[in-house]
Amino acid sequence: MKRAIFPGSFDPLTLGHYDIIQRGITVFDELIIAIGINAEKRYMFTLDQRKQFIQEAFKEEKKIKVLTYQGLTVDFCKKMDAGFILRGLRNPADFEFEKAIAHTNRKLSEIETVFLLTSSGKSYISSSIVRDVIRNGGDYTGLVPDTVRFQGKNE
Repeated sequence: MKRAIFPGSFDPLTLGHYDIIQRGITVFDELIIAIGINAEKRYMFTLDQRKQFIQEAFKEEKKIKVLTYQGLTVDFCKKMDAGFILRGLRNPADFEFEKAIAHTNRKLSEIETVFLLTSSGKSYISSSIVRDVIRNGGDYTGLVPDTVRFQGKNE
C-alpha cells in the first residue's frame, strides 16, 4: 500500500491545500493529513477547528485520514508506516525551502518526499494570507473550502 503523509498546520485549510489533497489521493492508496502541533506557535484556529475543517471537507473520501502529531514528520511517518511525504509547491521560494527539508528528511530516513505543483489558479493562496484577510475583515470565501467558510473564525 502506498501511504503518504501530508503534513501542515492547516491554519486554516485553504483551496491550495484542498487542491493538493484532491490530486494526492489519485497518486496514493491512503493519504494521512497530519496536523502538526507546535506549542511555540500561535494559531488563529484551535486544533479541533482545524481538524473539523479538514474532516468535513473530505468526509466522503475513504482514502483520507486526519490525524495530529508532534515532533519530526519523519518519525510520524515511521509510526504510521508511510513511505512518502506529500508537499505542495506554489512558487520557486516554496521549492527551495521544501527541497532543503526533503533532503534533511531523506538523510534521517528512507522516506521519499513527493511534490505536486499547486494548480495555477490557486498558487497565490497561503494560510498566512487567509489569516490576514480574516483578521482585517476581508472576504476570504474565495480562498478556502466551504467547511472553513461556514465555521467562521475563532474569536
